[in-house]
Amino acid sequence: MTEKYKIYLSEETRLRLINDAELFEFTKKDESVNLNAFLKTLIVNYFDRYRRDSEALLDNIMKDLTGLTSISNKAASALADKIISTYIKADNSQSGKNSALTLTVSGASYEILKIIELNMLKDTSLSQYLKDMFNSYLSIPRNERETIIFKDTYEDINKALEAHKVLTFASTYSERKYAFAVEPYMIAPSKEEQCNYLLCRDINTRTPRTFRISRMRNVFITSDEFNIDEELEKELREKATRTPHSVSPNVQAVVRLSQSGTRLFKVITKNRPIASKIEGNLYYFDWPALQLEEYFRRFGRDAVVIKPASLKEKIRKYYYYAFKEYNK
Repeated sequence: MTEKYKIYLSEETRLRLINDAELFEFTKKDESVNLNAFLKTLIVNYFDRYRRDSEALLDNIMKDLTGLTSISNKAASALADKIISTYIKADNSQSGKNSALTLTVSGASYEILKIIELNMLKDTSLSQYLKDMFNSYLSIPRNERETIIFKDTYEDINKALEAHKVLTFASTYSERKYAFAVEPYMIAPSKEEQCNYLLCRDINTRTPRTFRISRMRNVFITSDEFNIDEELEKELREKATRTPHSVSPNVQAVVRLSQSGTRLFKVITKNRPIASKIEGNLYYFDWPALQLEEYFRRFGRDAVVIKPASLKEKIRKYYYYAFKEYNK
């Protein structure tokens, strides 16, 4: 069964939902953002938690009201509803008119919307209920929102972590046509990207790997068990606190920054490496080479790698081939 619903969202809410849909790679065949598919997943995976949290909030407010005054339960319930709708769920911070959005639902998302229509609306519309649900979702830190949208993936990974079972999966980031097989060790959030990563060991190469969880597809828990390598676990735990998105070996690097480069280093915080020492305009790093390369590519002539030679050559080639393309 498929049905269309018109809902009204503030522009800020709509744009923030689009940003999440884009970050979590909900796309159509033409690579444009598939907001409808994203919202369907959000509704299915977040409804139970939103309903429980809403009921718990209402119950706590009622307990406080009846505990402090001689108000009746009926009056306390009405006042609690008023408090929630006026001060908690209100969009007072958002200006401008709401924009209409057509939501097409089917399957599980259709069933949940029917449950909402029949049981949850009281004195509000379906559009307002969904708007409140979406705003509640957006109030959660993004790395936790990822666990909501990819709920099944997280549950499977955690089961494999608890049982020390080998996982197989595909990744949207890789062109490989076959599945990765890994020994999972831990999940760690990246503070800069606000995403979560699985830190693991590749079965085939026996090397540490990291995968962004929102890019994992067709996750499968195999029957194969593995023994925890304590040395590897210690190494990965150290990486998890610093660079969960990169578990490649650290290199000893020196980068010379110009005055502009120093300002850029203070301003560009996403995936910024931590300098182990600073001497004038020379910055010393004990950090993964890949992250250093990706970070300092953004600086142009304001950051020059002094060592190691391998990293210096990679960045030199990056700019060399870019220069050739721009001079065609």
